Amino acid sequence: MFSRVLRPVATVAFQNGAKNFSTSPEMQFKVMVAGASGGIGQPLSLLLKMNPLVSNLALYDIAPVTPGVAADLSHMDFPAKVLGYKGPEELPNAIAGSHVVVIPAGVPRKPGMTRDDLFNVNASIVRDLAQCIAVHAPKAIICIITNPVNSMVPIASEVMKKNGVYDPNRILGVTTLDVVRSCTFIGAINGIDPRSVSIPVIGGHSGVTIIPLLSQCKPAVQLQEQGKIEALTKRIQEAGTEVVKAKAGGGSATLSMAWSGAKFTNSVLRGLKGDDNVVECAYMKSDLTEASYFANPVQFGKNGVAKNLGYGKLNAYEEKLLNAALPELKKNIAKGVEFVSK
Repeated sequence: MFSRVLRPVATVAFQNGAKNFSTSPEMQFKVMVAGASGGIGQPLSLLLKMNPLVSNLALYDIAPVTPGVAADLSHMDFPAKVLGYKGPEELPNAIAGSHVVVIPAGVPRKPGMTRDDLFNVNASIVRDLAQCIAVHAPKAIICIITNPVNSMVPIASEVMKKNGVYDPNRILGVTTLDVVRSCTFIGAINGIDPRSVSIPVIGGHSGVTIIPLLSQCKPAVQLQEQGKIEALTKRIQEAGTEVVKAKAGGGSATLSMAWSGAKFTNSVLRGLKGDDNVVECAYMKSDLTEASYFANPVQFGKNGVAKNLGYGKLNAYEEKLLNAALPELKKNIAKGVEFVSK
């Protein structure tokens, strides 16, 4: 089901991801990265510079080093034009004309912090970025990495609604890292290349809201005991904390998140280009459950999400996980909506 198009060498990866399509200038796209000088933003920008579907890469951050990051990347022998923008006064120019805006901006999670602890700072950042996007690039597809994603997507959506430019198919939470981790862990268990693993991860992007559908994994996970299935599920749900602890105060997942963000953006760009066979999990407005936003497989197209593919049949254990996730998810969503309403 899932697009497994990227390879370790990024040039080959993105060329494979855009297979059967030319890279003529009229079919390339402007991508803007908000938070481009951060721990996620810099490696994400590097990967996007290497993507042949990107003709213009706009890097924005409040950090004064941002023009230097852009200059650094511009020396790479890939054709995408890179420009750097710093500070709120330059934000409109960074956003203008963007086909895709990727938002990793925000403060990282530190030991002892939950994603909820990040809310107050990051909510203001996403709100202000969404306001500028609504004015200067209202048709852009917004890919939100900033945590807590469960709340940030509703915040961006409410801002777009207030500006009369809301399109639920263009405001997406990037949950790809949960899929990437699941494939990695399952690949190790099965003794196979993790890129050959396909598994939907539904729900949200924090703790118990992360629901890997192990029953739908292809090839099947080589675990028979329920206890081991539950242990794997818990590891996937808590993998972010695993990285935070391992970095011992040095930050949260940045490199794996950058890779996941680049994969997701590449899929969005392929959809914009006209590839109608691109499927990824994404967190977006939904009526599949009692939670008004939900992550599950979607098909991308020329206007963002072309089709919500649902999540299929769950087994009893997965139904239990879903029931546990929904109250937390609804609380996260309500918090985001309330933030904008104030």
